Amino acid sequence: MGHCERRGREITEGEIREKNDGKFEKDANYAYGEDCEECEDKQSSDANSLSPLSLSLFPAMVALMEPSPSLLNPIFPSNSNPYRRHLRVSKKPPTLLLRLHSPATTADPPCCTASPPSTTPPPLPRDEESPPPDSSPDRTRDRRRAVRLAWEKLVRWSRSWRSKAKTDVLERTNKIVVLGGGSFGTAMAAHVAGRKPELEVHMLVRDPQVCQSINENHCNCKFFPKHKLPENVVATSDAKAALLGADYCLHAVPVQFSSSFLAEIADHVDPGLPFISLSKGLELNTLRMMSQIIPHALKNQRQPFIALSGPSFALELMNKLPTAMVVASKDKKLANAVQQLLASDHLRISTSRLVQLVTPDNSSDVTGVEIAGALKNVLAIAAGIVEGMNLGNNSMAALVAQGCSEIRWLATKMGAKPTTITGLSGTGDIMLTCFVNLSRNRTVGVRLGSGEKLDDILSSMSQVAEGVSTAGAVVALAQKYNVKMPVLTAVARIIDNELTPKKAVFELMSLPQVEEV
Repeated sequence: MGHCERRGREITEGEIREKNDGKFEKDANYAYGEDCEECEDKQSSDANSLSPLSLSLFPAMVALMEPSPSLLNPIFPSNSNPYRRHLRVSKKPPTLLLRLHSPATTADPPCCTASPPSTTPPPLPRDEESPPPDSSPDRTRDRRRAVRLAWEKLVRWSRSWRSKAKTDVLERTNKIVVLGGGSFGTAMAAHVAGRKPELEVHMLVRDPQVCQSINENHCNCKFFPKHKLPENVVATSDAKAALLGADYCLHAVPVQFSSSFLAEIADHVDPGLPFISLSKGLELNTLRMMSQIIPHALKNQRQPFIALSGPSFALELMNKLPTAMVVASKDKKLANAVQQLLASDHLRISTSRLVQLVTPDNSSDVTGVEIAGALKNVLAIAAGIVEGMNLGNNSMAALVAQGCSEIRWLATKMGAKPTTITGLSGTGDIMLTCFVNLSRNRTVGVRLGSGEKLDDILSSMSQVAEGVSTAGAVVALAQKYNVKMPVLTAVARIIDNELTPKKAVFELMSLPQVEEV
């Protein structure tokens, strides 16, 4: 059966055979409706009313509708068009073309069309006062729903990961020793002691007053007199007693004093005791990092080593404020173990991976973590100088951005990953140290920019600003690896009292205008 679109009645099989020379083809030719005899008579009368110009143009227009052989799919022969089944083949002129070229003599709708009717409704006129589509209630509700689903998915993933996380490292650990009684060493001692009440945490300190205050009053009278330390934190000046039976060692001695300190206790250090370095800087005379200082001072090149770095102030860690740090080690299993040991609900510990294209060994980017932690102290002095001279926010942003580039140039020359420099131990630590008043190195720079003498600044400080001694080592490294570091070199010149802050700013602004790298 066919169907007449205009009259709305069925066409009999006999009528279809008569229209097709006695052949009955039940195929796609009738997908869009067939004409009844009455409608064909109507169309014939419309065709007879065509103007001569319209009839003359009709063959050309029909030819344009025929597909070119060169446009057909090459895998099909020219005589077998794969789209033929979907084309309306008719011996009479298409009704749509007839309607376009003939005068409108009737208001009746066309009986048949050469293509299926469009199912897309015409656009409705929008009221001038109606809100734009993006702010409609439906779209706002959809966006909120998408955000809620994304967050719920993240939370489910986090809970699943935590349920699978291992805690056996903390359970197996019975004793930890902390070398040094400074602010960060005290903060980390309090942190690990709070992780497990049965854990023995021994602090090896030299100051008798600090040692007494920790044991009797459970506080570090010099750095945190108002913070109560866990009762399982004890202090001692006996290296042998402190190191005996320790599972991990947290090294928090300033870099410039580490070699001599470690040499004194080397006889009591177990060759397999893992050292977690909290110190950041470069040894001035040897240009060594802590990963080189510790094995050299202990005379054991295989001493297990882990670098811990990241944006972290000791005061905020003592107050249990949210903090994130990163650990790096050549031993991946050791790095994961330290991650389990230190991570808590207010301290996130990430691991740094070094992907080597030639010989992958699953080691961490120890060089990148250490060099970024050392050089950011020098950059913080520069940021403080800009603040002390009241040079404005534009200067501060430009200086820190340039300093980050210089750190990346040197670190990558030394074998570090650029992604490490843009991570927690790099950009994260740089932002904290350069922009926050709690930074010791930034404080030194502010006072230098205000016109104070370096000797007066250092003599009035109770803590060590590592950037002061690291600046000279940075210049030596830059020369060794042939890297130009104008900002960090200027800091070293100011510290050596060979350049005033005002003159340094003038020289830096007079550098050639070059392409940014």
